[in-house]
Amino acid sequence: MSVAQLSTPETGVLRPSSGKALLIDGKRGSEEVLAEITEQVRGLDGLQPGLAVILVGADPASQVYVGAKGKAAKACGFHSVQHDLPAESTEAEILAVIQKLNADPKIHGILLQLPLPNGADATRIIESIAPEKDVDGLHPINSGLLAIGDIERALIPCTPAGSMILLQKAAAALNFKLQGAEAVVVGRSNLVGKPIAQLLLAQNATVTIAHSRTRDLPAVVRRADVLIAAVGRPEMIKGDWIKPGAIVIDVGINRVPATDPAAKSKTRLVGDVAFAESLDTAAAITPVPGGVGPMTIAMLMSNTLKAALRISGRKSGH
Repeated sequence: MSVAQLSTPETGVLRPSSGKALLIDGKRGSEEVLAEITEQVRGLDGLQPGLAVILVGADPASQVYVGAKGKAAKACGFHSVQHDLPAESTEAEILAVIQKLNADPKIHGILLQLPLPNGADATRIIESIAPEKDVDGLHPINSGLLAIGDIERALIPCTPAGSMILLQKAAAALNFKLQGAEAVVVGRSNLVGKPIAQLLLAQNATVTIAHSRTRDLPAVVRRADVLIAAVGRPEMIKGDWIKPGAIVIDVGINRVPATDPAAKSKTRLVGDVAFAESLDTAAAITPVPGGVGPMTIAMLMSNTLKAALRISGRKSGH
């Protein structure tokens, strides 16, 4: 189920909301992807995809993410290993672990959990990962392949890949054509904004990349038939910025103070889009949480399977 191959996707990810917009259910989308991966792995005679995750330091959020990734890998039938390094680990020590994993035939995917503590050079460390094992899709070779439109050969960053699958599923359900549609991506990061712009171009959308210095950002956003919000600012994009009938993919995950004083948690998660304000304008929107987030881990598993099949010389089904 690659992004490129998903031309006629299943359409079961939409569900009702309290407004006119339909909710794009990332949890259901991820379950579909993971179920297909698990089925494929069962049919691999003598090949077990291997995923190694490197965690430097003891950041609580990173520990939760890494734990979820390891759990998903094992559920899919992967060989899963985790390397926990002290926060004070030197760049040379991290590189040494990566070199061993690059040479390990049981490992097909290597993931370095970011951010790194102590100001380590993440770019240099990521570039030391063998491109064919770079399941985060951040190595310059994979970024370059995506930039020239070679989606089949690239390992695509997980969040943009998952976002694109949700968008394609929602578009199919709504009988909405991405070809020729005006797409606006708010955010220009190498992790989300730039890659998803390339994926949208591959679907023949007309793409604008906007950012914090874009003049009259509300007017630019109002043109969007498809809006991808990946700017990292809580509820920055207001409901009256949304074009009626637009499909909105909200990649933002921001922690803000809870509005309910009786709530158990003092914080809550919100996206980059003012969700409640957008429900009566958008045709479909991803909620936060429960939208893009679950798809990120699913696409990490997809990339690991894809890498395993390629490295072993087998035909890639993902």
